[in-house]
Amino acid sequence: MRRYLFPLIVGVLGCAILISLGLWQLKRLDWKEGMIAQIQDRIMGQPVPLPAAVDPSMKYQPVLVSGRTTGEEIDVLSGTRESGGGYQVVSGFVTDDGRRILLDRGFVDQDRKRDPRPPTRLEVAGNLHWPDEKGSATPDPNLSENVWFARDVPAMAARLGTEPILVVAAEVRGDAQGVQPIPVAVEGIPNNHLSYAVQWFMIAAVWAGMTVALIWRIRQRQF
Repeated sequence: MRRYLFPLIVGVLGCAILISLGLWQLKRLDWKEGMIAQIQDRIMGQPVPLPAAVDPSMKYQPVLVSGRTTGEEIDVLSGTRESGGGYQVVSGFVTDDGRRILLDRGFVDQDRKRDPRPPTRLEVAGNLHWPDEKGSATPDPNLSENVWFARDVPAMAARLGTEPILVVAAEVRGDAQGVQPIPVAVEGIPNNHLSYAVQWFMIAAVWAGMTVALIWRIRQRQF
Protein backbone atom coordinates (compact mmCIF):
# COMPACT_ATOMS: atom_id res chain seq x y z
CA MET A 1 0.00 0.00 0.00
CA ARG A 2 2.88 2.39 0.67
CA ARG A 3 3.83 2.27 -3.03
CA TYR A 4 0.34 3.38 -3.96
CA LEU A 5 -0.03 6.07 -1.32
CA PHE A 6 2.13 8.86 -2.77
CA PRO A 7 0.82 8.71 -6.37
CA LEU A 8 -2.72 8.38 -5.00
CA ILE A 9 -2.33 11.50 -2.83
CA VAL A 10 -0.78 13.45 -5.71
CA GLY A 11 -3.54 12.27 -8.05
CA VAL A 12 -6.38 13.16 -5.67
CA LEU A 13 -4.90 16.55 -4.78
CA GLY A 14 -4.21 17.37 -8.43
CA CYS A 15 -7.75 16.44 -9.48
CA ALA A 16 -9.21 18.43 -6.59
CA ILE A 17 -7.24 21.54 -7.56
CA LEU A 18 -8.09 21.24 -11.24
CA ILE A 19 -11.78 20.64 -10.58
CA SER A 20 -11.88 23.60 -8.18
CA LEU A 21 -10.39 25.79 -10.92
CA GLY A 22 -13.10 24.60 -13.30
CA LEU A 23 -15.82 25.36 -10.75
CA TRP A 24 -14.30 28.79 -10.15
CA GLN A 25 -14.51 29.49 -13.88
CA LEU A 26 -18.19 28.50 -13.83
CA LYS A 27 -18.76 31.02 -11.04
CA ARG A 28 -16.92 33.60 -13.12
CA LEU A 29 -19.20 32.69 -16.04
CA ASP A 30 -22.29 33.46 -13.96
CA TRP A 31 -20.74 36.77 -12.87
CA LYS A 32 -19.77 37.72 -16.44
CA GLU A 33 -23.19 36.86 -17.85
CA GLY A 34 -24.82 39.00 -15.17
CA MET A 35 -22.47 41.88 -15.94
CA ILE A 36 -23.16 41.60 -19.68
CA ALA A 37 -26.90 41.61 -19.00
CA GLN A 38 -26.50 44.81 -16.97
CA ILE A 39 -24.48 46.41 -19.78
CA GLN A 40 -27.12 45.39 -22.32
CA ASP A 41 -29.84 46.98 -20.17
CA ARG A 42 -27.78 50.16 -19.95
CA ILE A 43 -27.10 50.28 -23.69
CA MET A 44 -30.81 49.92 -24.41
CA GLY A 45 -31.87 52.52 -21.83
CA GLN A 46 -33.68 55.75 -22.52
CA PRO A 47 -31.30 58.28 -24.13
CA VAL A 48 -30.75 61.62 -22.43
CA PRO A 49 -29.12 64.88 -23.59
CA LEU A 50 -25.35 64.87 -23.24
CA PRO A 51 -24.64 65.59 -19.54
CA ALA A 52 -22.61 68.66 -18.62
CA ALA A 53 -20.08 66.52 -16.73
CA VAL A 54 -19.00 63.28 -18.38
CA ASP A 55 -16.54 60.66 -17.13
CA PRO A 56 -15.73 56.97 -17.89
CA SER A 57 -18.10 55.75 -15.14
CA MET A 58 -20.88 56.71 -17.58
CA LYS A 59 -19.71 54.21 -20.18
CA TYR A 60 -22.59 52.90 -22.36
CA GLN A 61 -24.96 55.70 -21.26
CA PRO A 62 -27.41 56.39 -24.12
CA VAL A 63 -27.31 60.04 -25.17
CA LEU A 64 -28.75 62.41 -27.77
CA VAL A 65 -26.55 64.99 -29.48
CA SER A 66 -27.19 67.38 -32.34
CA GLY A 67 -24.83 69.71 -34.14
CA ARG A 68 -22.32 69.68 -36.98
CA THR A 69 -19.30 67.63 -37.88
CA THR A 70 -16.13 69.67 -38.30
CA GLY A 71 -14.94 67.97 -41.49
CA GLU A 72 -11.93 66.59 -39.57
CA GLU A 73 -11.88 62.88 -38.89
CA ILE A 74 -9.81 59.93 -37.71
CA ASP A 75 -10.02 56.65 -39.61
CA VAL A 76 -9.59 53.57 -37.41
CA LEU A 77 -8.76 50.29 -39.13
CA SER A 78 -11.78 48.02 -38.75
CA GLY A 79 -13.97 45.54 -40.60
CA THR A 80 -17.38 43.92 -40.79
CA ARG A 81 -18.54 40.47 -41.86
CA GLU A 82 -20.61 41.94 -44.65
CA SER A 83 -18.14 44.41 -46.13
CA GLY A 84 -14.77 43.06 -45.09
CA GLY A 85 -11.98 45.47 -44.25
CA GLY A 86 -12.52 49.16 -43.87
CA TYR A 87 -12.46 51.98 -41.35
CA GLN A 88 -14.35 53.30 -38.37
CA VAL A 89 -14.91 57.03 -38.96
CA VAL A 90 -14.45 59.19 -35.85
CA SER A 91 -15.30 62.82 -36.58
CA GLY A 92 -14.89 66.01 -34.65
CA PHE A 93 -18.38 67.20 -33.71
CA VAL A 94 -19.60 70.56 -32.40
CA THR A 95 -22.88 70.32 -30.52
CA ASP A 96 -25.57 72.96 -30.72
CA ASP A 97 -24.41 74.37 -27.38
CA GLY A 98 -20.82 74.69 -28.60
CA ARG A 99 -19.13 71.64 -27.10
CA ARG A 100 -16.48 69.87 -29.19
CA ILE A 101 -16.65 66.09 -28.82
CA LEU A 102 -15.76 62.95 -30.77
CA LEU A 103 -18.44 61.21 -32.80
CA ASP A 104 -17.92 57.61 -33.96
CA ARG A 105 -20.15 57.79 -37.02
CA GLY A 106 -19.67 54.16 -38.07
CA PHE A 107 -18.06 52.18 -40.87
CA VAL A 108 -16.91 52.80 -44.42
CA ASP A 109 -15.23 50.24 -46.65
CA GLN A 110 -11.73 50.74 -48.00
CA ASP A 111 -12.93 52.24 -51.28
CA ARG A 112 -14.75 55.06 -49.50
CA LYS A 113 -11.99 56.08 -47.10
CA ARG A 114 -10.97 59.07 -49.20
CA ASP A 115 -14.49 60.22 -50.07
CA PRO A 116 -15.02 63.89 -49.14
CA ARG A 117 -16.97 64.29 -45.90
CA PRO A 118 -17.35 68.07 -45.40
CA PRO A 119 -19.08 69.52 -42.34
CA THR A 120 -22.69 68.39 -42.12
CA ARG A 121 -25.51 68.73 -39.62
CA LEU A 122 -26.51 65.55 -37.78
CA GLU A 123 -28.88 64.50 -35.04
CA VAL A 124 -27.50 61.43 -33.31
CA ALA A 125 -28.75 58.87 -30.82
CA GLY A 126 -25.86 56.83 -29.48
CA ASN A 127 -23.87 55.76 -26.45
CA LEU A 128 -20.95 57.18 -24.50
CA HIS A 129 -17.99 54.87 -24.88
CA TRP A 130 -14.39 54.45 -23.80
CA PRO A 131 -13.20 51.45 -25.84
CA ASP A 132 -10.42 49.37 -24.33
CA GLU A 133 -8.68 48.60 -27.61
CA LYS A 134 -5.13 49.89 -27.30
CA GLY A 135 -2.61 47.38 -25.95
CA SER A 136 1.15 47.20 -25.64
CA ALA A 137 1.38 45.62 -29.10
CA THR A 138 -0.89 48.16 -30.82
CA PRO A 139 1.07 50.18 -33.41
CA ASP A 140 1.15 53.96 -33.19
CA PRO A 141 -1.21 55.66 -35.65
CA ASN A 142 0.05 56.47 -39.13
CA LEU A 143 -0.70 60.17 -39.02
CA SER A 144 0.46 60.87 -42.56
CA GLU A 145 -2.13 58.41 -43.93
CA ASN A 146 -4.64 59.07 -41.12
CA VAL A 147 -4.81 55.38 -40.21
CA TRP A 148 -5.28 54.47 -36.56
CA PHE A 149 -5.24 50.96 -35.15
CA ALA A 150 -7.37 51.49 -32.03
CA ARG A 151 -9.89 53.97 -30.70
CA ASP A 152 -7.86 55.77 -28.05
CA VAL A 153 -10.18 58.46 -26.73
CA PRO A 154 -7.61 60.78 -25.08
CA ALA A 155 -5.25 60.59 -28.08
CA MET A 156 -8.06 61.12 -30.59
CA ALA A 157 -9.39 64.07 -28.59
CA ALA A 158 -5.94 65.65 -28.53
CA ARG A 159 -5.60 65.13 -32.28
CA LEU A 160 -8.96 66.71 -33.16
CA GLY A 161 -9.01 69.31 -30.38
CA THR A 162 -12.11 68.02 -28.57
CA GLU A 163 -13.17 67.01 -25.10
CA PRO A 164 -12.19 63.38 -24.33
CA ILE A 165 -15.78 62.29 -24.94
CA LEU A 166 -16.74 59.70 -27.56
CA VAL A 167 -20.32 59.12 -28.65
CA VAL A 168 -20.83 56.00 -30.78
CA ALA A 169 -23.74 56.57 -33.14
CA ALA A 170 -26.62 54.10 -33.17
CA GLU A 171 -29.08 56.18 -35.23
CA VAL A 172 -28.29 59.20 -37.36
CA ARG A 173 -30.60 61.81 -38.88
CA GLY A 174 -29.13 63.98 -41.60
CA ASP A 175 -26.62 63.35 -44.35
CA ALA A 176 -24.69 60.29 -43.18
CA GLN A 177 -22.32 60.74 -46.15
CA GLY A 178 -22.18 56.99 -46.75
CA VAL A 179 -21.07 56.13 -43.21
CA GLN A 180 -22.92 53.13 -41.74
CA PRO A 181 -23.55 53.40 -37.97
CA ILE A 182 -22.31 50.47 -35.90
CA PRO A 183 -23.98 50.72 -32.48
CA VAL A 184 -22.29 49.68 -29.27
CA ALA A 185 -23.10 46.02 -28.60
CA VAL A 186 -22.29 43.42 -25.96
CA GLU A 187 -21.07 40.96 -28.62
CA GLY A 188 -17.65 42.57 -28.44
CA ILE A 189 -17.26 41.85 -24.72
CA PRO A 190 -15.10 38.72 -24.25
CA ASN A 191 -16.63 35.87 -22.26
CA ASN A 192 -14.44 32.76 -22.40
CA HIS A 193 -15.09 31.38 -18.94
CA LEU A 194 -17.07 28.35 -20.15
CA SER A 195 -14.25 27.22 -22.43
CA TYR A 196 -11.76 27.76 -19.60
CA ALA A 197 -13.90 25.63 -17.28
CA VAL A 198 -14.12 22.83 -19.86
CA GLN A 199 -10.33 22.93 -20.26
CA TRP A 200 -9.75 22.58 -16.52
CA PHE A 201 -12.21 19.67 -16.27
CA MET A 202 -10.54 17.94 -19.22
CA ILE A 203 -7.12 18.37 -17.63
CA ALA A 204 -8.55 16.93 -14.40
CA ALA A 205 -9.81 13.90 -16.33
CA VAL A 206 -6.39 13.41 -17.93
CA TRP A 207 -4.72 13.77 -14.52
CA ALA A 208 -7.05 11.15 -13.07
CA GLY A 209 -6.32 8.82 -15.98
CA MET A 210 -2.57 9.26 -15.56
CA THR A 211 -2.87 8.54 -11.83
CA VAL A 212 -4.77 5.32 -12.50
CA ALA A 213 -2.21 4.31 -15.13
CA LEU A 214 0.68 4.97 -12.76
CA ILE A 215 -0.88 2.94 -9.96
CA TRP A 216 -1.59 0.12 -12.42
CA ARG A 217 2.06 0.10 -13.53
CA ILE A 218 3.26 0.02 -9.91
CA ARG A 219 0.96 -2.91 -9.26
CA GLN A 220 2.23 -4.76 -12.37
CA ARG A 221 5.82 -4.44 -11.18
CA GLN A 222 4.95 -6.31 -8.01
CA PHE A 223 4.18 -9.46 -9.97
